[in-house]
Amino acid sequence: MEIWPGKPYPLGATYDGSGTNFALYSANAKKVELCLVDDDGLEMNRLELTEIDGHVWHGYVPNLRPGQHYGYRVYGSYDPANGKRFNPSKLLLDPYAKAIAGDLDGDMSIFAYPPGNPDGYNNDDSATHTMHSVVINPFFDWGNDRHPGLEYPELVIYETHVKGMTMLNPAIPERLRGTYAGIGHPKNIEYLQHLGINALELMPIHQFVTDPSLQEKGLTNYWGYNTIGYFAPHNAYCSEPQTDNQVEEFKQMVKNLHSAGIEVILDVVYNHTAEGNHLGPTLSFRGIDNEEYYRLVEGDKAHYFDTTGTGNSLFMRSPQVLQLIMDSLRYWITEMHVDGFRFDLASTLARELSSVDKLSAFFDIIHQDPIISRVKLIAEPWDVGEGGYNVGGFPILWSEWNGKYRDTIRDYWRGEPAKLGEFASRFSGSADLYAHTGRLPVASINFVTAHDGFTLLDLVSYNGKHNEANGEGGADGDNNNRSWNHGAEGPTEDENINELRRRQRYNFLTTLLLSQGVPMISHGDELGRTQSGNNNGYCQDNEITWIDWSREARDEKMFDFTRKLIRLRREHPVFRRRRFLAGDAARGGESDRGDIEWFSVTGEHMTDEEWTTAFAKALTICLNGNSIDEPDIRGERVMDDDFILMFNASETDIDFTMPQWAHAFEWYQLIDTADNEQPICTRFDNRLHIGSPKSITVKSRSMVVLGSPVEADDL
Repeated sequence: MEIWPGKPYPLGATYDGSGTNFALYSANAKKVELCLVDDDGLEMNRLELTEIDGHVWHGYVPNLRPGQHYGYRVYGSYDPANGKRFNPSKLLLDPYAKAIAGDLDGDMSIFAYPPGNPDGYNNDDSATHTMHSVVINPFFDWGNDRHPGLEYPELVIYETHVKGMTMLNPAIPERLRGTYAGIGHPKNIEYLQHLGINALELMPIHQFVTDPSLQEKGLTNYWGYNTIGYFAPHNAYCSEPQTDNQVEEFKQMVKNLHSAGIEVILDVVYNHTAEGNHLGPTLSFRGIDNEEYYRLVEGDKAHYFDTTGTGNSLFMRSPQVLQLIMDSLRYWITEMHVDGFRFDLASTLARELSSVDKLSAFFDIIHQDPIISRVKLIAEPWDVGEGGYNVGGFPILWSEWNGKYRDTIRDYWRGEPAKLGEFASRFSGSADLYAHTGRLPVASINFVTAHDGFTLLDLVSYNGKHNEANGEGGADGDNNNRSWNHGAEGPTEDENINELRRRQRYNFLTTLLLSQGVPMISHGDELGRTQSGNNNGYCQDNEITWIDWSREARDEKMFDFTRKLIRLRREHPVFRRRRFLAGDAARGGESDRGDIEWFSVTGEHMTDEEWTTAFAKALTICLNGNSIDEPDIRGERVMDDDFILMFNASETDIDFTMPQWAHAFEWYQLIDTADNEQPICTRFDNRLHIGSPKSITVKSRSMVVLGSPVEADDL
């Protein structure tokens, strides 16, 4: 087959309508061969790339069309002690492959060493046992698609899994369940709109593989935090698995979601790859240029410096690694039209040497990039390395998964002592974490549950994890869940316990959706999803982790409650302020009220002593809708209703005295989480009119939300 010199840019395989250009970076290789293979991995042609510019090996193959499978064989020294692991018997994936076909079959040929001898050298050819890169057709009719462009305060994020969300949904055609087409199906979108969701955070959809250790147990890497292709949509989520249509199907999913006003945020894993440590397989980066892509231990380059707990970490001081990440991010924005990213173990990305540096090259490049800096950037602000927990430590432009919010809200509602002060900070946007760096409340992505840990129902149903199905003897998963089973471990027929669990779920969701910042809901929590106490479902690609949509499993009351809460947040800007709230606890009187005020159950402003009293578990928060002084997106000044929120995490009912200024207002009870029949109403009506009470009784472990309309028309 004929090959022309081609061009060194762009990297990867680029089809131009007449043929395909191939370009691969390797600074230490001695020779590179492009291998064209059939669908079974059998080589059809092997073409040497003889053109080299700036360590980029390149060539152009005329008449080579989309759909062609390919890989690389890279020659050089095999000297692990000095960081070099070239082995041309391994067919390697293109780091810039836009699509990847097949899967690993567990054969030992994918390892560069023979079985049981990690110091040896394995000549077995891996071509028919590994995955293959695929040339794609880059052309797609986006029509009038555009990014919804939602402001952070407007977001209600729904963290979900492409397969787990729709796999059991009878409203989705069976052949589309568990796929990109399933997520983009009108019935799924209709559900999201009815719930009030306007942003999907998809768990990893970059091509990933299942760890060999899981394959041996008959399990899979369900979550997908094991990336091997940073440009390729995971092929198993394609509704036509025998084709290479995953790129087109992903684009259509995004287009459908955008047409419904729903943004798409990708959970991305740029901190490590699926090749693992020195005992892992040779699939791509390791065989292309190990010491350029991975961070190796100083003085012992046979081993990998690991701050992720997965075996390796990408070498963030390498210009090529930084280019790879930036090119990947730009590709997903410009070509795949996604709206933002959540960065897994983001502290690893910030490491220059061993410490986390918020001014690292990674952040500098992100901030100056005219494309990436304009989308939503969310950090998981920790890793497993020294100094890796960095909630509040990321720079401007970044929001963070607020792990302190999760922990504090869980502790407060299970009745832990001395939590009032921190609870108030987390509810009001965590200014103590973010204000000092010039960031706003939207820097805090608030959540109570996520994929990692208990579901909301399990959080109130189990004291301990139950991960037996994972096959690790209970060694996996967090032991510090801050959970409470309320008197029985797991499902029970005790109606008192079940009622209290329901009340607590109402408490968690109400606190989450009325807090300042950006709320994130874990998929299925609004339906009562359970994992039967498994708090680490990463390897369970089955009914344990999939949403059960059956009539028997769905908690319709919880769904209705969540839907109305989201509507309440959407319709009242006082719950989603763009600036941190200001209040003056020393002043009273209607005209002097701040944005937010804090009162004890006696109706008096909280004193310093009351904030620090260990046994205090009740609090009144007043939100002043008339104090909103920032304009909305149209430049108009916003006025809103006044709200009073009464929190009681104690074991007894408490009579809350209304603040003095509230006596002059007419009040409506919108939420009472202790009311199992009608816990929420999102409109002011006579049924809920309570006049101007002097006090309100809030039952144990519950909360009440009162509203006073600013306009008579709201009645």
